[in-house]
Amino acid sequence: MKGSEELADNMDQRTSNDRGTTARPILLVDDDVELCGLMREFFRERGLSLETVHDARRGLSRALSGDHDMVLLDVMLPGLDGFEMLRQVRKRSNIPIIFLTARTARDDRITGLEAGADDYLPKPFEPDELVARIRAVLRRVNWNVNAPREAEILEVNGVRLASGTRQVWRDDEPVEVTSIEFDILELIVRSAGRIISRDELTASIYQRPASPFDRSLDVHVSHLRKKLGRLGSLIRTVRGVGYLFSAELADEN
Repeated sequence: MKGSEELADNMDQRTSNDRGTTARPILLVDDDVELCGLMREFFRERGLSLETVHDARRGLSRALSGDHDMVLLDVMLPGLDGFEMLRQVRKRSNIPIIFLTARTARDDRITGLEAGADDYLPKPFEPDELVARIRAVLRRVNWNVNAPREAEILEVNGVRLASGTRQVWRDDEPVEVTSIEFDILELIVRSAGRIISRDELTASIYQRPASPFDRSLDVHVSHLRKKLGRLGSLIRTVRGVGYLFSAELADEN
């Protein structure tokens, strides 16, 4: 995230193009008090409400309260760090989480994804990009309880998905998945028998172009394979292209 003075300058230079949109409660866990204050104002001008917490233990409690649509989580926090908070949240909640981490810390980004983050944004970043990613995730998961939900059931080769409740089963056994894992699985299952490219997946899930250095999709697909057990082999990697949900189980020998 940019420093407080730089962010303030950016805020002065911009005007809101999306005033009047419905404010959504977002939780930001970051120990930079001044920066959090600036971000609250910046979000407010863009129709988003932001609650800020400055340590991970308090952040964990608030993230599990059910009061927010999303969590923005910094890595470097006093006491409990962001990685451990993320792991603790994922034991009890599938709330979308965007992980904030240092630009050069590639291992941190992968660790955050492995722990269950939906997306990550390297620091320093443009605040408008953060808002754009938040809106993309909120559109994707559609957490608005007043929105109509379809009762469609999608099932292919023992993998069953309920679009309305966003539940997954493998051979009639329920499987716990995160919001982004559900969306990836739904896209590739709907395209069963057809290769779905990384570009297509990235555009649909993250609503941004794919990057050759972004391993987030690989990490999420790896998680899905593990959670689906023997049915995980239905998700096949087509090297250099994307993924294919196979019509047949891979040879287990």
